[in-house]
Amino acid sequence: MIVKDGLFYTKTHEWLKVDGDVASIGITDFAQNQMSDIVYVDLPKIGASIKAGEIVGTVESVKSAEDFYSPITGKVIEVNKALEKTPEEINKNPYDAWIVKLKMSNPSEVSRLMNKDAYEKITK
Repeated sequence: MIVKDGLFYTKTHEWLKVDGDVASIGITDFAQNQMSDIVYVDLPKIGASIKAGEIVGTVESVKSAEDFYSPITGKVIEVNKALEKTPEEINKNPYDAWIVKLKMSNPSEVSRLMNKDAYEKITK
């Protein structure tokens, strides 16, 4: 299992990368490995306001469908449209295949998330 340094993680296996006031969010290598072959990603609408902990969308695999949660509060400014045609990119490169980008409403919420070391401990 790969856990990248420089990202933030949730107990529900999402990762978050911060760039100024924009957060890119995806699912972790652990999550995609547990789900197996991902076949569909339900993307949120651009402009939607999302609160921390709310469902952003759904990721479906041949084994299951799992809700995808936002680690932070913000407004959807971009979705990874490429995942509509090639959702399997999440299996190949989970940390490059971001699902959604949010303009953060409260960047201090990031301090509640886990770093690499803390996330590795919960996935063992």
